[in-house]
Amino acid sequence: MCRNITILRGLEPPATGEEIAAGARQYVRKISGIREPSAATSEVFEAAVAAVTAATTELLESLPPRRQPPTTVPPLRRLNRRSGGAAGRA
Repeated sequence: MCRNITILRGLEPPATGEEIAAGARQYVRKISGIREPSAATSEVFEAAVAAVTAATTELLESLPPRRQPPTTVPPLRRLNRRSGGAAGRA
């Protein structure tokens, strides 16, 4: 499950809040089966994204450094590379 969620631990520079939230949103979409929340599901969906984001942030801050960087680049960094953004120049 969630094969497309990229590894955020060990990135240089470290994963941003935006990257962590994007991964959390992808995870919640996958496990809930909800691609776009409706009015009836929006509140609980966003609460789940916030909870997963907080848990992921705490996890990444608590783990020891990786010996090797991840083998894949997170999607937001790939987009910045294509557009020539500063985050893609790291």
